[in-house]
Amino acid sequence: MDYNEFTDRLVSKSKGKTTMLTQEITSSTTPALRLADVSETGLLTLYGRAQETLTPDPILKDEKAVEITRAINPLLVESDSKVLQDLARGRVNPNLRVHIALRAKQYDQYALDFLARHPDGIIVNLGCGMDSRFVRISDARKSEREMVFFDLDLPEVIAVKKQFFQESERYHLLGESVFDYRWMDPVLAYGPRPVLFLAEGLFMYLDADRVKDLTLTLRARFPGSELVCEVVHRRWIGGLASKMVRFKMQGRLGIGAEAVYHFGVASSREMESWNPGIRFLDEWCYFDTRHPKLGWMRWFARGESMRHVQWTVHYRLG
Repeated sequence: MDYNEFTDRLVSKSKGKTTMLTQEITSSTTPALRLADVSETGLLTLYGRAQETLTPDPILKDEKAVEITRAINPLLVESDSKVLQDLARGRVNPNLRVHIALRAKQYDQYALDFLARHPDGIIVNLGCGMDSRFVRISDARKSEREMVFFDLDLPEVIAVKKQFFQESERYHLLGESVFDYRWMDPVLAYGPRPVLFLAEGLFMYLDADRVKDLTLTLRARFPGSELVCEVVHRRWIGGLASKMVRFKMQGRLGIGAEAVYHFGVASSREMESWNPGIRFLDEWCYFDTRHPKLGWMRWFARGESMRHVQWTVHYRLG
């Protein structure tokens, strides 16, 4: 299939309030791919990284994201989803773009710090979307030697990802639900090695009971591993506060209608109460960097209530 045929095979459909993007990528034998609103959120982060890369003095350099967005722009322009059309035309909210880049850079740093301590470590990127973290940290380390990296997401997302990323002995793409624990088997097959689990922009969209079960399962099956996860404060789950968040995400930022917060915590140490083996290590907030591109929002670093609206927590799962 040539590029023009690839582009022409985009079909967009609307079903209720959920916009679906269907595309046939390689041949008639390839299953049709459908990306729902939460996956639109994944595309939003992809475009955020790509567009930040093209700015003067970028927070993050992600040339792979630029490559992918240029390839799929013709597809998104023809979609009936305004979110996707806006992405293809470069319309990502500047503040959101900065936050996406800051978060991606910090999670890259978590991975690099872990590999500095454990050069033969395993990194599992939960709900990876179209992230190119493996490429970025390999470039930063000048090598992918010793480490093993797993990208995990739903089968339809991984089907798209395989069009742009090549698996290797050190890099694996797993098309499974994060709650289908069979994905853990190939990770365990590497033997007793240090493991870091990254959950960037994931847990807040999942059911609270299932987040707890997943975390406890990781602790049981990978004792001594580490978990870095993004969380939101519980006050933003349900009620008027939840409606305010949804209005901002969908109305002002253009995030998909199904991207709704379901899981929140009251403090960084709350997850320690789930099991005596879970130990809080550190936390990170967007405002900790005091980056010039944050502008006036840098002043939020002074207020604990603002720092702990949406932030990242680092645990050891002992």
